[in-house]
Amino acid sequence: MCGIVGYIGTQPAVPIILEGLKRLEYRGYDSAGLAVCCGDNQLQVRRAQGKLRNLEKAIQLNPAEGFYGIGHTRWATHGRPTEENAHPHRDCKGDIVVVHNGIVENYLSLKQQLQAEGHVFQTETDTEVIAHLVEKHFQGNLEEAVRATVKELTGVFAMAVISRSDQSKIVAARSGPPVVIGLGDQEFFVASDVTAILAHTQDMLFLDDGEMAILTPTGAQLCDFDGRQVSRQVSRILWNPIEVEKGGYQHFMLKEICEQPRAVRDTTLGRVGLDTGRIFLNEMDIAPAEFSQFRQVRIIACGTSWHAALAGKFMIERLARVPVEVDYSSEFRYRDPIVSEHTLTVVISQSGETADTLAAQREAKQKGSKTLAICNVAGSMITREAAGTIYTHAGPEIGVASTKAFTCQLTALFILAMRLGQANHSLDESTSRCLMQELLGIPGKLEEVLSNDAVYEALARRLHHFRNALFLGRGIHYPIALEGALKLKEISYIHAEGYPAGEMKHGPNALIDENLPVVVLATRDPASSESRVLYEKTLSNIQEVKARDGLVIAVVTEGDDDARKIADHVIEIPRTSELLAPILEIVPLQLMASYRRAPRLRRGSAAQSRQKCDGRVTARAPV
Repeated sequence: MCGIVGYIGTQPAVPIILEGLKRLEYRGYDSAGLAVCCGDNQLQVRRAQGKLRNLEKAIQLNPAEGFYGIGHTRWATHGRPTEENAHPHRDCKGDIVVVHNGIVENYLSLKQQLQAEGHVFQTETDTEVIAHLVEKHFQGNLEEAVRATVKELTGVFAMAVISRSDQSKIVAARSGPPVVIGLGDQEFFVASDVTAILAHTQDMLFLDDGEMAILTPTGAQLCDFDGRQVSRQVSRILWNPIEVEKGGYQHFMLKEICEQPRAVRDTTLGRVGLDTGRIFLNEMDIAPAEFSQFRQVRIIACGTSWHAALAGKFMIERLARVPVEVDYSSEFRYRDPIVSEHTLTVVISQSGETADTLAAQREAKQKGSKTLAICNVAGSMITREAAGTIYTHAGPEIGVASTKAFTCQLTALFILAMRLGQANHSLDESTSRCLMQELLGIPGKLEEVLSNDAVYEALARRLHHFRNALFLGRGIHYPIALEGALKLKEISYIHAEGYPAGEMKHGPNALIDENLPVVVLATRDPASSESRVLYEKTLSNIQEVKARDGLVIAVVTEGDDDARKIADHVIEIPRTSELLAPILEIVPLQLMASYRRAPRLRRGSAAQSRQKCDGRVTARAPV
């Protein structure tokens, strides 16, 4: 979620960098900084904790001037959100500065190696390792030093580097997070998002993974990590700002559906110990020991967030063995709820400003409960009033129908469930490691699900003339049935209902005929005996639907032949833990709702647009 902006040219760099960082504020951040190189070959670094206005005040008190430099807005992953840990970071001599997005997974081993070689570290961040590696490899040529550095890094990263010993040069590199290069008239830009620099140029180059850019006052050169020159056609961005944010997709919902692999990855990284499976939730005023003292959990939310809360109930009760109740925000405070200092109240809101959820949060606090927010917007009211926040890092969600916020909320709830389970010792280290590996594999599996969008579009065409739909699920899959029905209602304006599959005989069976398509969530986790039982019961529910001539669309685990024999249509998702399956299950339902709204619109589909999910944007006329 961090933001990068760099400039080299004939204008003062500081105002341009600050303007670009302001345009990236939507990403969320907890500190900011910049570095510029002035005429006397001195690097001037200014950093501040908190909002950009704090950085601006620091620059007013201690001006910085120069014609090239780099800036950064940081969202803490390694190290606390302090001025010391804010970017840019420097090497031992203060000759080299680096800004960086992403995670250096092998930073600890690199840091130990560099310390043994005499390097002195000043911060808690993984980024500082990059500065010292560049220092180690620097022999007068900055791009050669960066090239040697990136080959030692494991993880995902986007970076920009400057050095006072190799003047008038910015070197950028990408492996994962997006990097865009702006081409101006005797000036050049680097940024993590087009919107940061669009006010200055419409001509862009987009780095691919494994590529670098070398910017000087006379031009921009691209090469790969082995030094081979890269030739790339310039993309001219002709859209207005709102179209740029849309990124070439037909509509925001489709764009945001396709962003889910990145969003889930960003929500996870920085909170997990890859080797131990330990969960770290440091950005809160809830002491680690307190997590073991909660005797119950209340989750409060509205709409899509309420569906995530229902799934979170299954996660927390399964992993932490703590009883959980889920409430609608709009109902909670009107029934004199029973909470105490032994209750952890979790409030979920994408915006952090939902009035009913905020009122419910205040009710719980008044009764002595600690409140923890799961939210997407840094600095929102709910986060300010909570004892701690798990930020979802989904990025701005502009589409009215929430998509990526939902999957990120599920991810955050899973992380919280593991944290509670570890605190009260109901989750051992071996199980934690296994679950963490499953969680880390979810973004890649989401990419697999998105790659099958032609299947979802075909089903949308098949169902286009129906005016009602029923969604069924059991256990943790029931909330996904509710969310799938909600998406169809929101997008297609037709009646759809989610129902527990085990309750079909108490009403819904009477409505099933050849005019009612029924979407059944019938995935299974072979490692879970409970999952196998629920799966077998769900197959019986499918048989009930078919006995009444209903049309069955089954969402199943890949390789499932049993459901395929009786369902009319089958959607396969990759295998994963039962508690994580909802993150994968909802994506086909989101896309079906999107295509059901306009099934004949193929241009800009998820398949054609998948490369945009990691920031590679192809310039073309806006839809």
